[in-house]
Amino acid sequence: MNHSPRRATLTIALCFIVALIEGFDLQSAGTAAAGLRQTFSLDPKMMGWVFSAGIIGLLPGAFFGGWIADRIGRKKILIAAVLLFGVFSLSTAYVEHFSSLLVVRFMTGLGLGAALPNLIALCAEAVGEQRRGTAISVMYAGVPLGGALAAVVAMTFGEHWQMTFFIGGLAPLLVVPLMLLWLPESSAFKQVRHVSGEARSSVGQALFGEGRGMTTLGLWLSYFFTLTVMYMLLNWLPSLLLEQGFSKPQAGLVQMLFNIGGTLGSLLGGLLLDRCNAIKVVLFVYAGLLSALAGVGVSVGIVPMGIAGFAAGLFVMAAQLVLYALAPPSYPTAVRATGVGAAVAIGRLGSVAGPLAAGQILAAGAGTSTVLLATSPGLIIATLAILGVIRNAGGTRVSTVNSAAEHS
Repeated sequence: MNHSPRRATLTIALCFIVALIEGFDLQSAGTAAAGLRQTFSLDPKMMGWVFSAGIIGLLPGAFFGGWIADRIGRKKILIAAVLLFGVFSLSTAYVEHFSSLLVVRFMTGLGLGAALPNLIALCAEAVGEQRRGTAISVMYAGVPLGGALAAVVAMTFGEHWQMTFFIGGLAPLLVVPLMLLWLPESSAFKQVRHVSGEARSSVGQALFGEGRGMTTLGLWLSYFFTLTVMYMLLNWLPSLLLEQGFSKPQAGLVQMLFNIGGTLGSLLGGLLLDRCNAIKVVLFVYAGLLSALAGVGVSVGIVPMGIAGFAAGLFVMAAQLVLYALAPPSYPTAVRATGVGAAVAIGRLGSVAGPLAAGQILAAGAGTSTVLLATSPGLIIATLAILGVIRNAGGTRVSTVNSAAEHS
């Protein structure tokens, strides 16, 4: 298939901008948590629901965003998703009641969820198989970078927590005209649509047909447990640091280092997948994540905590990149967004459980180390599940690429 360098560059650049804004909005509630807690008089359990309301919205957003995109186009659904989370992120700054806060966070999550599988599909289909991991990693690097910007905004404006949601709402609304003008629709999608017309596979056939059952289940398990840890850290890291005795500026600094590490981890993960044995990459990334979480649990000074926070961001985002890069080649073009969207949606079940579980554990009087220790079994299951997906695909990323090249 012909992949125009200019179209690919334009697609990845615009998707990166959207991912940057998405990362900002994903972490906005976490970075503004102190102001939200004071304004709405929230206890830890209520804060857990504020975090999880947005994450609950991500689940149907991801599934239906991918499913509809396989029918009418990636570009259309992505633009609609950006409009949706922009409007409701902006609305967060104006709500006056706890119930209204939960509704706007849910709707924001709905838009954010619909955006992600289409960002992944557009980038995966904009380049050749040999550069797919790198393209997705460049796009996905915008997510942690956006989170770092959210931390900077929260530190800059202090008690004016509403500014986080002003910026998080206006930015996506401003980028929509650029997407309408310059974002190309996936040429792979258009070609499949031209060939197949209106014929569509059922959801069951898309996910489990043609021998994809074990791969789909493996992706779902790995997404579920990895996203549990990722969203617990995204939402609770500043609060966990405050519980350990660090000041607000120190907690903001560690959160910023966490996101900078995530940016580097995203880029590193894609490059390694395109160049190295995927099984070794997975083992390295998940072992690093477990070690980093242990570091966050035991560090007492700001310097070791900063290093541990940086490492946690690096490895958890690298783990996410591994999952996001391995999902698209597991499904043919006609059902790719459905497959990726379903995996992301199942993962959101874990990401809902993570913040809620952390809130319950903290409310019971346990400390940070207990919260982090509880994540270890799930990460081991995630590692084994994604290793099974890789083995089903032929053992290594390289072998998958070579196989695709031989049949193209």
